[in-house]
Amino acid sequence: MKALKIIIIILNLYIGGFMIYGSFGKFKETPKATEIVEKVQKGEEVAPNVDVLKIKNYIFGMKQSGFFWQFLGIMELVAGLLLVSQVSSRIGAIIALPLTVNIFLFHLFLEGHEIGELIQTLCLLLANLFLIASSFKIWKPLLLDKSIIQFKEA
Repeated sequence: MKALKIIIIILNLYIGGFMIYGSFGKFKETPKATEIVEKVQKGEEVAPNVDVLKIKNYIFGMKQSGFFWQFLGIMELVAGLLLVSQVSSRIGAIIALPLTVNIFLFHLFLEGHEIGELIQTLCLLLANLFLIASSFKIWKPLLLDKSIIQFKEA
């Protein structure tokens, strides 16, 4: 039981640190909406190959929304701080879940040839799922509240 608590603390710090570190790069200045078009018109290289172009377009699209890239950074920072705090780590793990799924799927579909990064992001996702599963007894009443479907007359 003590070993499990130590593993949970280590995983909280691992995922939390990963989220905090990843959030810092998302608060830089966003490029102009026409940046890629201007580079193509000048004859400059946008990307060395199609795979890199797909990645650049994906990230560029999130940046060009005007808010999503920064929102992603804020959510990563919040999840990371909650996980590192240990006090609110369970809610941090829940907030981090869609983020870690997105990170893993990004690497699976856009950088599938980068086996090292794919393994790292898979470990991140599995660690997050383990944290959520380890506190299932706490979440179970929220997920399976049968009193909601019972109609009682006042």
